[in-house]
Amino acid sequence: SNFFLLLIMKNFLYLFFTILFVSVIFTSCEKELLGCMDINADNYNNLANTDDGSCVYPPNWSEIAVGTWNLDPNCDDISVPLLGDISLNDQMPASVDVQSAGNGVLFIDFDGSQLDGTIDDNGNITVNPVTISIDATGTGIPVDVDVVGNGQITSENTGTMDFTFSGNISGLFPFSSDCAMILTK
Repeated sequence: SNFFLLLIMKNFLYLFFTILFVSVIFTSCEKELLGCMDINADNYNNLANTDDGSCVYPPNWSEIAVGTWNLDPNCDDISVPLLGDISLNDQMPASVDVQSAGNGVLFIDFDGSQLDGTIDDNGNITVNPVTISIDATGTGIPVDVDVVGNGQITSENTGTMDFTFSGNISGLFPFSSDCAMILTK
């Protein structure tokens, strides 16, 4: 009976080591699948078992928006009785400076006036309503102008903005002008 018990144990050990050896061979022969293994990347590959450094991340639009942007405005003229048409294109600054406060919050220096806005993960910008003063009549007399806008940063160096400027000159002449602007760095 001890003989049979030793024989069974010997066969069991033989079977155990055979299974262990085969599993080690199959495990070590697993095919290497290269790819991006970071779940936060645009090109995440859930089948990859070896990171190949190819991860591509979505752009951080807040960082891209920061800097000095040149403006190419195309604004509707303001028609004022007795004064004629006033071109807002001539009143626009040549550029604006954009800073980020993080979390998609932007501060835009618009010729000395500060506009606040937000930018989302797709580069869409919303400028909060604000009142600024500009020399809309060209006489050196500032006029309070309500500004609101939206747009999109389309790349590191290009974007578009649509603004609406509205107000009242001398309390007698209400106006509103839409401006489409091309932004470049």
